[in-house]
Amino acid sequence: MESFLQLHQKEMLLFIKRLVNIDSGSHNKKGVDSIGQILEDCYKELGFNVFIEEQEEYGNHLIIEHKDAKEPKIIILAHMDTVYPKGTAMVRPFHIKGNRAYGPGVIDMKASHAALLYAVKALKNEGYKGYKNIRLVFNSDEEVGSPTSREIIEREAKGKKYALVLEPARKDGSIVSARRGKGNYTLIVEGKAAHSGIEPEKGRSAIEELAHKIIQLHELSDHEKGISVNVGLIEGGSSANTVSDHAEAHIDVRIKEMKQVKLLEKRLEKICSSSDVAGTKIILEGEMNRPPMEKNKKTCKLLSIIQDVGEELGVEIEDTATGGGSDASYTSSLGVATIDGLGPVGGNAHSEKEYLEIPSLVERTLLLATVIERLSRSEG
Repeated sequence: MESFLQLHQKEMLLFIKRLVNIDSGSHNKKGVDSIGQILEDCYKELGFNVFIEEQEEYGNHLIIEHKDAKEPKIIILAHMDTVYPKGTAMVRPFHIKGNRAYGPGVIDMKASHAALLYAVKALKNEGYKGYKNIRLVFNSDEEVGSPTSREIIEREAKGKKYALVLEPARKDGSIVSARRGKGNYTLIVEGKAAHSGIEPEKGRSAIEELAHKIIQLHELSDHEKGISVNVGLIEGGSSANTVSDHAEAHIDVRIKEMKQVKLLEKRLEKICSSSDVAGTKIILEGEMNRPPMEKNKKTCKLLSIIQDVGEELGVEIEDTATGGGSDASYTSSLGVATIDGLGPVGGNAHSEKEYLEIPSLVERTLLLATVIERLSRSEG
């Protein structure tokens, strides 16, 4: 398969260029659906059936499997959306400098779509059958937390033995065996306005109350245990000479293990159950919306298979844990053996410096194809 992929590397780069030069931010339904149409056409040409999950607000989600597939045991996840606003691709389109390719979404995760497509092509070309044992789920809203696709991912993951998630490999080539869970909360404080010069004693400062709560919330962090609570955005007040009657804080919460959820939620509720500034009212909204991807026995077994394949191919595969979220958390929480970061190597995602390491394209596509075939042949 390696010679096939090396022969088609330029073709793969042209395919990535085609995808990158289409704006497909999460809220750009037209752009995401354009990506979906390209992928649909490509897989249909290879004998796959494509099922479309229509969406109104976000792009449509795609579920894809070969026409001869019979209860495939591998689910592969890849998202079609990016974080970039409309017009970004025109300002800084796909381009190559040295051994790196640049452009919006090039590594997160349009290069992964090229890797998967050509892994399937390589398997077919060499007469392998692993491509009949995969169900692909391409979603359009991963970058905003997968609000409409989570249910679909969880539905399609049931009964699967393995989940391969095509977020990019880390900068050093590591794949991902664990991710922290994530929650988003909003703390709203209602106070009482008053003129700060004439009658400040009649006011009840929402900002003052919020300041107390921010300190208490940050004290919940325990980095050694993988718990972090961060108030990343605050707003409130109307003018410097007015005692504020409204203030808000937007809170990001990360956890390492599911068992940490209940205790952390109790502590959040306790902090917000009473006011430090008399006369203010507190409202806490939000939830833990991504479970953690925990490194368990099933994960370790799948990791070992991937590392064995890597060793056979002459590629050293290390694994790592990360605090960022992905759809891998959903399959992992269902008890499906899950490994993430199986896309090509690159870095600086979500920034103007986002890049793909071109030499990794063939290497990681070959790894993916070989892993699919190996898992398809494994017993029990």
